[in-house]
Amino acid sequence: MKQLYLKYKGHYKDNFSLAYPVVISQLGHTLVALSDSIIIGHTGKVPLAAVSLGNGLFSVFMVAGIGMSYGLTPLIAQENGRGNKGAIGHLLSHSLIINMVVGVVLSAVIYFGSAHLSFLHQEGDVADQARPFLRFLGFSFIPLMLFLSFKQFAEGLGFTRQAMNISIIGNVLNILIGITLVYGLFGLPRMGVIGVGIATFTDRLVMGITMAFYVLRAPRFKPYLQSFGFKNLKAAAIKKILGIGTPVALQYLFEVSAFSGAAVMVGWMGAAELAAHQIALSLAAMTYMMASGISAAAGIKSGNNFGKKDFGALRLSAIASYHMVLLLMGAAALLFTLGNQLLPSFYIQDPQVIQIASRLLIIAAFFQLFDGMQVVGLGILRGLGDVRIPTVITLLAYWVLGIPLGYLLGIKLDYGVEGVWWALLLGLLVASVLLFVRFQVKTRKLRISSAG
Repeated sequence: MKQLYLKYKGHYKDNFSLAYPVVISQLGHTLVALSDSIIIGHTGKVPLAAVSLGNGLFSVFMVAGIGMSYGLTPLIAQENGRGNKGAIGHLLSHSLIINMVVGVVLSAVIYFGSAHLSFLHQEGDVADQARPFLRFLGFSFIPLMLFLSFKQFAEGLGFTRQAMNISIIGNVLNILIGITLVYGLFGLPRMGVIGVGIATFTDRLVMGITMAFYVLRAPRFKPYLQSFGFKNLKAAAIKKILGIGTPVALQYLFEVSAFSGAAVMVGWMGAAELAAHQIALSLAAMTYMMASGISAAAGIKSGNNFGKKDFGALRLSAIASYHMVLLLMGAAALLFTLGNQLLPSFYIQDPQVIQIASRLLIIAAFFQLFDGMQVVGLGILRGLGDVRIPTVITLLAYWVLGIPLGYLLGIKLDYGVEGVWWALLLGLLVASVLLFVRFQVKTRKLRISSAG
């Protein structure tokens, strides 16, 4: 064990220094949904189910946007590794255009799509309360994409702390506004579910403007922004960013949409089951976003080492990232197991919901390690520019295997919400194994080719 630690000691330190601000920043996305659920959960199971439905549907679009913004980060990390500062501002200009177009289009899709929640066969009261909440989430998509554009630029250069600080401030703001509007404090009317929607929109608007102002005004970024502007936009640069961003968006989309699809199936079982699903999923999503922070840092390091053609350091750094995520997710698994009865009570006091959620947390504890491994594997491969095969792997694991099996176990064989979750666990297991094999094959080929 000591020999192993000494071998990776430097990489643990470097990766942790880069990763922990990204972890906190990524966690901020989930904490918005988590705080929404806790704030609204004490008003009843129907509002909680409505927030569950809204956040579940929005998360599909959100992770697509996050994935699209990730098209910038490995390219900047690679160019920084090559010492090519002139290309970096040019990449930011094109990425910003892409991300804002994506934000406007998906915001419109969410707004108009919210009118058709009846097609999902949810309980009437749940759909009615979810509709205006989902629309506010849709409005928040544009400032969210603004924030992500400048966040990924800064993180690609290894500057990760400012996005973390802005995320923390944004989450505090979201909680304060949410509590005020939901419960009608300071003489304001009680807004219920709509209140948390307004709070989320305000939080993301402040974060987007603040992050853009920071990057454009900070002296440390001036050498990289000499080529930033919109006069010399080129189709080749847009294609290059989309070539990574689109598959990464699909990777996130396939996984998160599988869990959102699971939420729809669980909604057929009743409001109590859907509320329990939301509680367990929001806790699992929190640890997932922490793991995705390690994944993002792993992608930055692998991209930087790839640009330098230092393939030995690339492999050691990647393995160190695997060690880190296994430690993190192992601790999360232990927490879910020991706190399976206590944790749901922070959301709601309904005994039926708590009992169902406590059983789901045991299943969630099992899949923590697999979830962490698969997301770190995706990050490492993204840094190498390897995105197509991993995208196929995620499609097969979640939509060819996980969702059909979930329907079979949960609906047809009547194992209920637990059957759906066991199927999702199997999908995560398959994805984590296949992505690790892909990582081994790619890095060994790089070392052999460099030696030759």
